[in-house]
Amino acid sequence: MLPIGSLTDVPQFVRRAEEIGLDGVWTAEAAHDAFLPLTLAAEHSERLILGTGIAVAFARTPMTLAVVANDLQSYSQGRCILGLGSQIRPHIEKRYSMPWSHPAERMKEMVRALRAIWHTWATGERLDFRGEFYTHTLMTPMFDPGPNPYGPPKVYVAGVGPRMTEVAGEVADGFIVHPFTTSRYLAERILPALEQGLAKSGRTRADIEIGFPGFTVETGAAEAELTLAARNQLAFYGSTPAYHPVLEPHGWLDLGHELNALSKSDTPDKWRRMGDLVPDDVVQEFTVFADADAMRKSIAERFAGLVDRFTLPPRTLTG
Repeated sequence: MLPIGSLTDVPQFVRRAEEIGLDGVWTAEAAHDAFLPLTLAAEHSERLILGTGIAVAFARTPMTLAVVANDLQSYSQGRCILGLGSQIRPHIEKRYSMPWSHPAERMKEMVRALRAIWHTWATGERLDFRGEFYTHTLMTPMFDPGPNPYGPPKVYVAGVGPRMTEVAGEVADGFIVHPFTTSRYLAERILPALEQGLAKSGRTRADIEIGFPGFTVETGAAEAELTLAARNQLAFYGSTPAYHPVLEPHGWLDLGHELNALSKSDTPDKWRRMGDLVPDDVVQEFTVFADADAMRKSIAERFAGLVDRFTLPPRTLTG
């Protein structure tokens, strides 16, 4: 993951990432834009894959996403991955002031609309996409960038529940696993749903890539601090009802309900207190603990056969 919040750090970070042999870098969209850092990353690297992990899909329209991803794909010479996530309803409606309904079907239609727009630019054929949520039927020469010499960007879809995961299998080039995921949930819930989606489109597991920005803690001097950060982040995710299906196979739904109730309370210092509720065994189940030299091996042992890419936090390069 690229460091969040300081564009001035990006050039040195990506040069170092390329130097030590990492395959790519990703941005997250929270307090800062997901696309702008990748423009800098493209300028200061030659081979790194550059992905949004994720950009909030429903905060935008297919056309706005098609334009920015097409520009990044061109400037990076074909290294762009457009990773999309739905976010949750309160953020879409109350933070972005955008419509929310049927998120899985809306995401499926958004990906298909993106592909229709890129097809029009590539071929010159008339734009005629008509869906339930999005309609794109106007493309005049002034707004048509023409064919991208590197082809369209790959599109990845992020998800937690089985329906969005199935959509990724049906229409996307890749699937981004939510950080709030265990190896058991991957094996028992994610992969079967992905296979269902792949079957709908006549594809197989070999036709899609799975990326996972999982929790890691490097053991050693900063272990206590890193563990506390992981615990607090897990508490934040665990308080969200949309993510409770991840807790259910482990018998931790009561924890999710308790975290949700505390998050809605007026309790002073509630976010710290929420972290205190997350027991050690939950932290261990969600997090890979290893020293720096053994981290790659430990990740591979836990997630072999489950994911294709594992995204490390920025501290891997920044210390």
